Amino acid sequence: MLLIRNATVNDVPVLRRMICELAEYAKKSEQVRTTEMDIARDGFGRQPEFRALIAEWGGEAAGFAVFLNHYSTWSGAGLYLEDLFVRHELRRKGIGKTLISEVARVAAQENRVFLRWVVLDWNQPAISLYKKLGADFLDKWRTVVLAGESLRKLTQPTPVACTESLTYHPSEDQDVIASFES
Repeated sequence: MLLIRNATVNDVPVLRRMICELAEYAKKSEQVRTTEMDIARDGFGRQPEFRALIAEWGGEAAGFAVFLNHYSTWSGAGLYLEDLFVRHELRRKGIGKTLISEVARVAAQENRVFLRWVVLDWNQPAISLYKKLGADFLDKWRTVVLAGESLRKLTQPTPVACTESLTYHPSEDQDVIASFES
């Protein structure tokens, strides 16, 4: 009855609807800015920014997981679970646990060493599930976001005391990688 599958560009409309349902559940509906076009481009375009799984129950969309590559300088390569959502009427059927298990399976197949995500502090059903799964809660760490006007202001030129510019040159990556491999 439960099917978990990779999302395709054809799933964008239902994915967008469920993103809105998740935002409504989180009491943040007004913060959803992504359009179907954004999701299609960013998830299924030439350079995907994320991957998604769709959970189907009885042939109908029941939930989703959106995840992306993440890197920790302390641990190495991992995955970041951006969203995990199961529609209200289908909760408590193991769909959320199965979605997380599938993301964990992707992490293992790709030799990634961790899966990271955040949860709202009032979402007790999710917190209980994550505790049962053995997840560690990083209570001493705070999630930080810089966006909008604050992000724009930070990009403004500031006086620099050094004489050379700090410019990243992607073409140099291959030389650096080659020097470590030899």
